[in-house]
Amino acid sequence: MFPARVKAVLGPTNTGKTHLAITRMLAHASGIIGFPLRLLARENYDRMVAVKGPRHVALITGEEKIIPAEAKWFACTVEAMPLDRRTEFVAVDEIQLCADPDRGHVFTDRLLNARGLVETMFLGAETIRPLLQRLVPQAEIETRPRLSELSYAGPAKLTRLPPRSAVVAFSAGEVYAIAEAIRRRRGGCAVVMGRLSPRTRNAQVALYQNREVDFLVATDAIGMGLNMDVDHVAFANLQKFDGHRPRILTPQEAAQIAGRAGRGMRDGSFGVTADCPPLPDEMVAKIEGHQFEALMTLAWRNSALDMTSIDALLDSLGAPPPRPGLSKGNDATDHITLATLSRDVEVRKLAQGRARLRLLWDACQIPDFRKLSDDSHTRFCARVFTHLAKEGHLPGDWVAGQIAQCANTEGDLDTLMARLSAIRVWTYVAARADWMRDALRFQNEARAAEDAVSDALHERLTARFVDRRAAHLIRRLDDTAEELLSAVTRQGEVVVEGHPVGHVTGFMFEPDAAAGNGEERKLVLRAARRALQSEMPKRVTEIETASDDAFALTPSHRITWNGAEVARLRPGPTPDKPLVEALDSDFLDGAQKERIRARLATWLEAMIKREFAALDTVEAKAAEDGALRGPAFRLREFLGLVPGGTEGEVNPELRQKLKGIGIRAGRFALYLPEVLKPRPMALRAQFWALKAECDVPSVPGGGLVSVPPPEGWPEGFAETMGWVTAGPVLLRLDVAERVAGELGHLTRRAPAMLPPDVASRLGVKADILPAVLQTLGFRLLPAEALAEDAFGPPGPAMVSARREERGPRHRPGEHRGDRRPHGGDRRPERGPRPPRDAAAAAGEAPAEGAESAAPTEGGEAAGPRPERGPRREGQRPPRGPRPQGGEREARGDGPPRGDRRDGPPRGDRRDGPPRGDRRDGPPRGDRRDGPPRGDRRDGPPRGDRRGRDDRGQEPRSFSFDSGPAKGKGPDPDSPFAVLARLKLGKD
Repeated sequence: MFPARVKAVLGPTNTGKTHLAITRMLAHASGIIGFPLRLLARENYDRMVAVKGPRHVALITGEEKIIPAEAKWFACTVEAMPLDRRTEFVAVDEIQLCADPDRGHVFTDRLLNARGLVETMFLGAETIRPLLQRLVPQAEIETRPRLSELSYAGPAKLTRLPPRSAVVAFSAGEVYAIAEAIRRRRGGCAVVMGRLSPRTRNAQVALYQNREVDFLVATDAIGMGLNMDVDHVAFANLQKFDGHRPRILTPQEAAQIAGRAGRGMRDGSFGVTADCPPLPDEMVAKIEGHQFEALMTLAWRNSALDMTSIDALLDSLGAPPPRPGLSKGNDATDHITLATLSRDVEVRKLAQGRARLRLLWDACQIPDFRKLSDDSHTRFCARVFTHLAKEGHLPGDWVAGQIAQCANTEGDLDTLMARLSAIRVWTYVAARADWMRDALRFQNEARAAEDAVSDALHERLTARFVDRRAAHLIRRLDDTAEELLSAVTRQGEVVVEGHPVGHVTGFMFEPDAAAGNGEERKLVLRAARRALQSEMPKRVTEIETASDDAFALTPSHRITWNGAEVARLRPGPTPDKPLVEALDSDFLDGAQKERIRARLATWLEAMIKREFAALDTVEAKAAEDGALRGPAFRLREFLGLVPGGTEGEVNPELRQKLKGIGIRAGRFALYLPEVLKPRPMALRAQFWALKAECDVPSVPGGGLVSVPPPEGWPEGFAETMGWVTAGPVLLRLDVAERVAGELGHLTRRAPAMLPPDVASRLGVKADILPAVLQTLGFRLLPAEALAEDAFGPPGPAMVSARREERGPRHRPGEHRGDRRPHGGDRRPERGPRPPRDAAAAAGEAPAEGAESAAPTEGGEAAGPRPERGPRREGQRPPRGPRPQGGEREARGDGPPRGDRRDGPPRGDRRDGPPRGDRRDGPPRGDRRDGPPRGDRRDGPPRGDRRGRDDRGQEPRSFSFDSGPAKGKGPDPDSPFAVLARLKLGKD
């Protein structure tokens, strides 16, 4: 009989080593081949079944056992190889893993002890050659060259990776992040990790192999012989965690992974992507030349175990290597678990005898797929051993409950991944038929649970990382030069090859969010352009024939067409002539943009002409009078409202003329009442914000008289929009002008009763009315300030003009008729005269009969007031309650009688100025332009007794003038004069 042949086939990836071994095994009557991964064992099992049929091929892994009765050829993981079964052929793939410190002892054991009856074959890298020759001197070594060339392509962004690329990362987090980025930019990818079940992994690989996606994101699991159509391998990182510490990949490890690129005779390339730095030149040279340092030692662990006791078993596991070239690797999980359980008293008590100790060792060898980094796996092994030692089998209810719990398919990717790891543990346990009473049932339940979770995980991975529509579209754009079928629906949706790729809004195309940015967006635009080439000319024609109602302005100065932005406004040479600019679009040429601009400019011009028609009317009327042209021109510049008072600029005669053509020259602005309507005001706000280069502030709705100052209004916006700042509120200009004019007319000579409807007309509450009137130029004299004497309870509130802020009525010694009504020189403002004493400060009227001594501007008491001249027949004091003595300056600082800047004439009190320049006053008999009867210093006719008090006396207004009026003086019989004299007598 011939001796068994031992052969080693060494070489880099893509040399056909695995294919050679399977072919040789199937040529024998029986055989076993061991693979480093369950995934790889499953893949080659399927290939063997395709050749020999399922009746003769078996699969043995830790979690899965398919062993037909007539099985002759076995595909296994290296740990699960049934060495007690004698076969003609034995092979071990990736034999260089003997040097792995964690799993290497298993591969070394197979290298030293696994032999076929006829032929033994070891497949791996050249790096193991020296040690293999030393440890297995009888082995024949064959070197096979790589079938294709492998070259370095350098760094590349994810968006620049060529199709059929695999991106390699070394953690689940990195894999997910890169897969998400590829989905956004390139349409999607498949995901392969060592933690996946074969079912999930095969489903993901099928996505890639069937070209549903062009990219694969994987861990270094693909480096262990998984055969796929990969043209380029890109490293996203060069550092991995090996279970103990992070470390840099060795050149041999990098070559093992990069070697997945290229298949058969097709060349491949490798490089880096994402944030990975470029590969060092030395590493690149080694990978391209397949030249690596030889292995110095192989990991070894004693396989001749002493089962006499736990301590003897531990000692045999820790035995030193028997020969040079072998070294003790890291303690495996089963060794660590056994050492921990050896300290448990109950476990030691149960583990008596070889059979029990063997049972304990088998329980400790349950794989820790969950890797929770706690003692949960140790406790689980202890529980399994306890049940087996005491009962001889695992409780069916416990096993069924645990498997059912793992079969839950709800949860995210991480939850399903953890659940899949847990079910793999139970799949391993259920595969031990000697541990179960109904092993077949639990194996089927565990396999069904694993399949359910695997399918759910595949669906989650696909839903999250694959966009079949985008992937198909991008592939079609890359692979064909034919014109793609494309169209635009009535709703504006762009469809290419049956896939929605975006939406047309106006003349802008918005790709789907799934298109992302960068290269994929360009590809989608390229596809959509073909559909939009015929759509855009139709839309240009539609906008030219659209009605004006289809257009609108936005706060950001955009013009919309049926709700879609199509143009923007730019500041023009004048506020009422802004420029229109069509928005840029990749689908419009210059001529089409000009057609759009011309149509929108026509619409905007018509709208301005319609909303500001009053300006055209005013300008036409002002052309006949040179004095009116200036104000009309200013109104055109300010679109109908020029903020700022006109008292010093417009005389009564010009004010009357302006009013005649519809212009109001008021206290707070020069304006046209028509521009205060909502639509013109909104358009003025638009143009003001356009010039200020900001978004249009919100304008209060129509009908509001007063509003709180809105937040965010730019400085100057309120005044320009026709709102007068009045203390804590803003008042509408026309209302403020009307009310201020009427109050000015009432208080032109002396304080007057406050009309009861002022607060409601101003739209404010009573508690803020004093502050509002203060800012409008008036003071509210509350009822408490009036004397409570023989006249009875306090009278109604009075109001007076704030003369101290407006300047004196005339200079001392100047005749009233000589004053300039508008714009003349004015005396410096004079502050209010302080009360002479506490009584005056409190607003008390002097006692009747007392001498009157009013303080001067400097605060010194003035002499007694001059005697009032004799009352003419038919005269009497003005009606209304008499103001306190401390308010005399209100009368003295007011404007001249004939200059009624504080209010309109009685017949027209809303907006206009007085009918003429009545500095010297009209004839007494002409009362149409004069003050109300009850507000005459000369008093009403004697026969009019309305307003007398309960004593039959007339209440009188009382105030100080800037100087004695002609022929008049204080009334010595006045009750206030009597009170003043009594007060002086007491002092």
